[in-house]
Formats: sequence, C-alpha cells, structure tokens
Amino acid sequence: MDKLIDLHCDTIWRLMEAGENATLENNPFCVNLKEMRRADTMAQFFACFVDMQWFQEENKFEEGYQYVKKMIERLRKEVEHFSDKIAFAKSGKEIEENREEGKISAILTVEEGGILNNKIERIEELRNEGIRLMTVLWNYENCIGYPNSKNAEIMAKGLKPFGFEVIERMNDVGMLIDVSHLSDGGFWDILQTSRVPVVASHSNARALCPHPRNMTDDMIRGLGEKGGVIGVNFYPPFIRESGKATAKNIVSHIQHIANVGGMESVCIGTDFDGFIGEEGEIGKVGQINILYEELKRAKFTEKQIEKIWRGNAMRVIKEVI
Repeated sequence: MDKLIDLHCDTIWRLMEAGENATLENNPFCVNLKEMRRADTMAQFFACFVDMQWFQEENKFEEGYQYVKKMIERLRKEVEHFSDKIAFAKSGKEIEENREEGKISAILTVEEGGILNNKIERIEELRNEGIRLMTVLWNYENCIGYPNSKNAEIMAKGLKPFGFEVIERMNDVGMLIDVSHLSDGGFWDILQTSRVPVVASHSNARALCPHPRNMTDDMIRGLGEKGGVIGVNFYPPFIRESGKATAKNIVSHIQHIANVGGMESVCIGTDFDGFIGEEGEIGKVGQINILYEELKRAKFTEKQIEKIWRGNAMRVIKEVI
C-alpha cells in the first residue's frame, strides 16, 4: 500500500531536544526521511508540541508561543535543506502537487491551544505561519477547555467561553480542529459548534481500551456522522491495557471505529516520536507495511485500506483547509 497520510507525530519536538545532533534525514527516531520513503508517505502532519504546564511553572507562560515559532523555524530549515525530498503543503491540492514532484508533504500543526493565551488573533497568525491543524489542548486545563481525565467531574466539563470563540475562528480561517486529549464535555461542545468536520488526530476506541484519552462509541458515532475522522494511535497504552501492542491489536481498533463511525471515519495518526516506537510491534513509520498486511488478513478490501491509508484524511483536508 502506498501514499500514506499520517495525522500526528512529535518528531519536531525530538529534533528540538536533539539540537545539532539530528536532522530530518538522519536521526534515530520513529519518523525520518528514510523511514517515510520506506512507508511511501504522501503527507506527514508534524506537531509543534508545547508543555504549557512547564512554561507556567517556570513563570514563562508567554514563551510557549515563541517556542512554537522556533519549532516551525526548525522544520522550515530541515525542509529547505532536504527540498529535493520534502516540501510544505497547506492544502490538499498542494499535497497532490508535491506527490507529482516525488516529494513528501509536511503539514504543520500545533499540539496545545493554550499557547493562544486568550489572544484570538493568534489563530490567524499561526495560519499565516503555515499551521493547518490545532489540537485544542494537551493534558492540562487551558484557556479553551479541560483535558481528558479519570475524574468524571473534569471529564464532563465543556468548553470555556473563549473556547467557543476559538472554534468559530478556526472554522473561519480554515484550520482543522483536533479533539484528541480533550474532555468528553469539550468534545460534544465542539461537535455541536463546528460548521465543518473535526478530527481526532491520534485517538482510539475506549470500548477496546478503557483509557480516558480514547473515544466512546457515542463520540466515534457522532464524529463520523459529522464527516470527521479518527487517526488510530499506535501508542501501546491506548491500544491495550497491558503488554506490547501488535498490528493485530491496531486492526481491532480500526475495525471497531469503522463499524461504529463508518468506514469513512477512520485513518492513521501514529503519534510516533511522542513515544519510543519499540514499545509496539510497529516501531517506525517505515514498518507500517506490517499493518497493511494485517488489514489484508482481516479481510479489508484494497478500496477500504485506501480510505484508511489516505482517502478519508484527504477528504477532510480538502473540505476544511
């Protein structure tokens, strides 16, 4: 199977941590240019992840926004350096154009809407920087809303007033809204507020693995009915309660999401480099063919696998950004 679209990886964060000791071509991470070529990646969404809790504890909250700009600049330098192999894309059309030129597409995202710090104009600023998707929060409360939690009271909380403004503005400018990490209450607020499909870029099915980061069947169904997609996450604790996660386990989540939300609702969102790949059977993006073979064994048709691999994600990309 070719032309993979992966909605989430944390490779920029790894590159920032490694400094001069790693490049997008040569690094020991789950995602690099060599691995993406092995996977025949069509488009890779690169998250600018920021731990705003750390910045807050250091009394440097505003620096989180500047750190995102540094992450964007780091990926820009990498893309420029390897411009014969990879190029930025800001739309579905650009993804297709890059593919025709034999290049992988890099799509910039932000993982932690707390960097907005109640400044709505930052959404447009980020879009002008090339950001095309924002995960509205990470694992802590922010100006938009509340995170997933084992605490039922927190999990039921919805968006804050500023959060509703954010959803409206993201719709206006053409930026994908990502509900992964969000509280259940916040999810439903977004689903009812957004005028366009939303995504859960790296989440799985709670019915198969009861982690609060995963989605209930009602959430999967609701997101699917609104035309959204769920990128299946390869992080083992979101796949099974204990033990090493296998490709067969990942297929179980894909099958469940397709059964509940419809075949058009499931895609790939590996979360590679947000965790060490060796924790699962598929340790690098270049090994994703293992999943393709497992899907075939599970009697998925080529047409269905094409939707999972890229078709469903591309449909939403073209509709929203």
